[in-house]
Amino acid sequence: MTAGNPERSADFRGPLDITRAATAIIDAQDTVIGWSTAATRLLGHPQQEILGRPLSTFLSPSGPAPALPPLSPGLRGDEIRVARHRDGRELIVAVAVCPLAGADAPLRVLVATELTELRGWEARQALLHGLATQSPVGLAIYDTDLLLTWCNSAYEQDMGRPLAEFRGSRADELYSEGRFVTRGHPPTLDAVMRHVLDTGEPFLDLHFQGRPPSDPDTDHLWSCAYYRLQDADGHVFGVCEDAFDITDRYRAQRRLALLVEAGRGIGTALDVLATAEKITEVAVPEFAVAVTVDLARAVLEGEVPATSGSAATSLVRVAHSPAARTREERGQEHPPVRYPSGSPQGRCLSSGGLVLQDTTLVVPLRAGNSVLGLVTFLRGPSATFDSGEVALADELAARTAVSIDNARRFTRERSASLALQRQLLPRKVPQQSAVDVAHRYLPTDDVTGVGGDWFDVIPLSGTRVGLVVGDVVGHGLQAAATMGRLRTSVRAFAQMDLDPVELLSRLDDLVAQTGEEQWNEEGAPDGAYADVTTGATCLYAVYDPVSRRCVMARAGHLPPAVVDPDGHVTFPDLPAGPPLGLGGLPFESMEIELPVGSLLALFTDGLVEARDRDIDHGLATMGRVLSDRHASLEELCDRAVAELLPGGSTADDTALLLVRTRELDTSQVAEWELPAEPVAVRRARDLATRQLCRWGLEELTFTTELVVSELVTNAVRYAEGPVQVRLIRDRTLLCEVADAGHTSPHLRHSGEEDEGGRGLFIVAQLVQRWGTRYMRSGKTIWTEQAFPTAVRDGR
Repeated sequence: MTAGNPERSADFRGPLDITRAATAIIDAQDTVIGWSTAATRLLGHPQQEILGRPLSTFLSPSGPAPALPPLSPGLRGDEIRVARHRDGRELIVAVAVCPLAGADAPLRVLVATELTELRGWEARQALLHGLATQSPVGLAIYDTDLLLTWCNSAYEQDMGRPLAEFRGSRADELYSEGRFVTRGHPPTLDAVMRHVLDTGEPFLDLHFQGRPPSDPDTDHLWSCAYYRLQDADGHVFGVCEDAFDITDRYRAQRRLALLVEAGRGIGTALDVLATAEKITEVAVPEFAVAVTVDLARAVLEGEVPATSGSAATSLVRVAHSPAARTREERGQEHPPVRYPSGSPQGRCLSSGGLVLQDTTLVVPLRAGNSVLGLVTFLRGPSATFDSGEVALADELAARTAVSIDNARRFTRERSASLALQRQLLPRKVPQQSAVDVAHRYLPTDDVTGVGGDWFDVIPLSGTRVGLVVGDVVGHGLQAAATMGRLRTSVRAFAQMDLDPVELLSRLDDLVAQTGEEQWNEEGAPDGAYADVTTGATCLYAVYDPVSRRCVMARAGHLPPAVVDPDGHVTFPDLPAGPPLGLGGLPFESMEIELPVGSLLALFTDGLVEARDRDIDHGLATMGRVLSDRHASLEELCDRAVAELLPGGSTADDTALLLVRTRELDTSQVAEWELPAEPVAVRRARDLATRQLCRWGLEELTFTTELVVSELVTNAVRYAEGPVQVRLIRDRTLLCEVADAGHTSPHLRHSGEEDEGGRGLFIVAQLVQRWGTRYMRSGKTIWTEQAFPTAVRDGR
């Protein structure tokens, strides 16, 4: 067949057919007496030239094919011979000879064609025979009334019976429950074939789904084509249907699509329950009618389950699709499940491999040597799993197991991170006499939930309170760890009663020293991470409720917002100072007086600065929110976060600390100034004793007299200038003695023969705490005593 002549290649008449082949009539003496036009085309001899000449003129027994049998004494049918063209060329031809019926003389008809034509025709005949008997493509011919007239063997196999039993049926009768899944064409088989008959327009690659009579329990999918049949004169006599069963290919495509869908969904969230739910969503209903996921309880807690089948006792149901629960499971978030040892699930747990039993397929969720849980796939009656589907289920379970294990690891790491955060940030700020407090913290790291911003409220001596907020460059665990070091250092320095400038100076030195230690000789950071403390910022303020004075200093941090009791908002022009760790410039402080009920807001830049707005706009918004003097601190925190972070998230960590100032009542404070003379010791004891009586604290008289005597004696002996004695009745009894000296007494153990040095040691044993606070004008030594039980209980 040649592609250039489709009509001829589609002509299934034999090449030796008298209507097509070169034809000659010869008499008994092998003389040509008849010659066809086709013979002239094949051999080049015109009729007038060849008639009356012998057969050997164009057909010779000799030639380039010595294996050909000779012609004499007579021609035999269906032979291969060498023919000579009129121009001298030799042709290999196939010839056939038969007697001419009805002739008076013994005449014969000889037909010839080139051997290549015969071989092509034979190939087409073999093709037709193969299509009819061996082809997997089902072929059927329907007449113009759309009744089946013929089909090949593949079609008979689909029907499960011979053609004679269903000849004359309509296509829609043979596949009454089938349907086309390809859109954009007539909906039924009859309508499709009628359209082909009426228009001559073929339909190609239509996908038809149905159940063949030979396999009534399984849906099959065929790729069908329909085209009109007509004879050489153009007379239409029917339509041909060819259908190729692509069920296996369709199932493979569905499996691949299921894997693609699983890849898109499973593992996209680092959440154990969401991952378990996703496999049920992916598998139902495309792969199974129901799917359950059971996990070891330890997995939900981020732990590794047991490595043996004993883990079955701790399985809980975490996903079930369709969502249905037994009466016992209702009301339980993750109901426990138990499987008998002989069940498919029990066998799967004990063996560690998948189990297929009828329409139930159980696949373990494995991670390393541990079984995280089970996935059970269920199908309806008689819908079993083939080998390809078992392999698909195994792959789905493997992907799910990896994702669940990743989510489990994340759960464990996040729990550790949150525990770290709870330790690094104040979980509950203790009540203070100096201020009312509210705070918010929002990490930008949604994965671990921790960041580098921090805040703190630190009780100090003399009922004062330290307020601190800081910001470490970056976020995540590394920034949180650095923040923890800084917060611990600030608390330690604050307990030494350092003023804000001195505290930031020491913190700056500590950060710079830590940064230097982390760099090795090549100038690269040791370990996997570089230190992120360089560039950290901090704001530290100390508020005294007795004097209502607030001293503050900052290291590269934003200044606080101050709101007076009338709602007027200001941002003090506090000297900036360099960020921590840079060094080179000194820190400066500012002291302001805060009326009772003033609001002080300390915050990090993540709250007021964003990519879509500048910091001035953020500060203005904060000022507007904080100016509401009737709202509580908690309400102000919520409003500030809602206004400044409307999406609930930020590109940087955020910390907000709001404090409303208080003042100690004058009745709670007693203060005296005494000359630096020995007589001042007795005077101080008397004054303290009378004040304790007024407060109803007679039980503390002995201890307080001893404390006052020792501290005033030291001040008179070693210091200069007047001595200030102050008693404060707050949550504890505070006793303070201030002088103009800067030398601090030290606790020591005196020898047996020493005449002094035991007083401060005794004082330290009688009080809860004691310490020294330095000021520009001198120092203050303070002690703290707990109230008697009756006073603490309000009696």
